[in-house]
Amino acid sequence: MTSLERVARRTASAEPSALFALVVDTRTVMWAELLKVRHDPWELVTRAIQPILWLLVFGQVLARARAIPTGSLPYLDYLAPGILAQSALFSAILYGIAVIWERDLGVVHKLLVSPASRVSLVLGKSLAGGLRALTQAATVFVVSLLIGIDVRVDPLSILGVAVVVVLGASLFSAFSMIIACIVRSRERFMGIGQVMTMPLFFASSAIYPIALMPEWLKAVAIVNPLTYMVDSIRSLMIAGAAATVSIPVDLAVLVVGLSGLVVIGARLYPRLAQ
Repeated sequence: MTSLERVARRTASAEPSALFALVVDTRTVMWAELLKVRHDPWELVTRAIQPILWLLVFGQVLARARAIPTGSLPYLDYLAPGILAQSALFSAILYGIAVIWERDLGVVHKLLVSPASRVSLVLGKSLAGGLRALTQAATVFVVSLLIGIDVRVDPLSILGVAVVVVLGASLFSAFSMIIACIVRSRERFMGIGQVMTMPLFFASSAIYPIALMPEWLKAVAIVNPLTYMVDSIRSLMIAGAAATVSIPVDLAVLVVGLSGLVVIGARLYPRLAQ
């Protein structure tokens, strides 16, 4: 074997090892983030209250008013997937506050000198934020069943909803981390986070069809990842509902969006240590 062949073999064997290291580091970071829930499990419980109120109060009132046309679907059936996505959004969009706390405690500096890549740090934290959103999503799912919404309960549909929730919430967690890396202040972050959640929610198909929106808002809804998250959840969760776009397109938008935000977040993450 020539020296050139030996170098080529070493290079080829190094590529899978780099990918393996990325997977292992991402899993380690994700697991460490999930373990933090043990210290404050009531956080997940309290965050589940708001979407339940939206579903039981807001949804019931508008369903009786029949103010929003939703085709063949009853309004509560149309609304439930939107509230489920909303619960994941609200949970994920404030995830960056934890990163700022880590900065103030000196944890970020320790992470940056660890062997883990910046991508694995951001991706692991984002996926942890996505998995944490499953608690609120499960609560909305159960409440929907209890109030008589025609929810699909077959394993594939439930699994599909869980996958979309994790992808969507991970995307918004990564977005939240980018904001945290830019502002680097708890006060400014809370202000920006609260300002952005409601526009993202209302500029989607969560509580009304896109066809009812004015043209300028339709343009915003088309580039809003929450629109695609709601679309896929609705078609997977509700019997008789069909995707406005298509589930493969919805998933592709979420995966591409998450990937892009993780890359941006990995570039900005070292700013937290400054």
